[in-house]
Amino acid sequence: WGYGFAVVDPAVPEEGIRASSPTRLVELLAERKALAARRKIKGGVILAADTVVALEARVFGKPLDVPHAAEILRALSGKAHAVITGICVMDARSGKAAISHAVSHLRMKPLTEKEIGEYIASGEPMGKAGAYAIQETGDRWVTLEEGSRTNVVGLPEELVRPMLEAAGVVPG
Repeated sequence: WGYGFAVVDPAVPEEGIRASSPTRLVELLAERKALAARRKIKGGVILAADTVVALEARVFGKPLDVPHAAEILRALSGKAHAVITGICVMDARSGKAAISHAVSHLRMKPLTEKEIGEYIASGEPMGKAGAYAIQETGDRWVTLEEGSRTNVVGLPEELVRPMLEAAGVVPG
């Protein structure tokens, strides 16, 4: 994208946080991460994000372990779901923040137990919201039906760029 960033681990626990909706949850988590990063840096603009996969009322983050990854993949198998990313762009000095989110709608083909087992054995589902990555080999099972592909594979570029520009950050 042409931006230069320093990575700061905000060390914000994601488990157990409740919100009124998946979109509110990711916005809240992104804001908490930005606030935690703000305590670690002196100035500049902070870009913080969090992503979940939502299947109706159920929200899936990263799998906790192999059985949890299998549970997530079984739940998503054959179903339409959403990938939702919350973004917070914050001025580190003033704390002024812009917070928003992007939603992409996807569908996973039905998976067999063998496919689930082999995919988990590859290690790819670990560390990924919804236990899959379409930018790796998960694209053989998941189709983007509506919304931003960049939201699913990283950060929603069409949302992040204008937020950064509004905060005075330009590529260079």
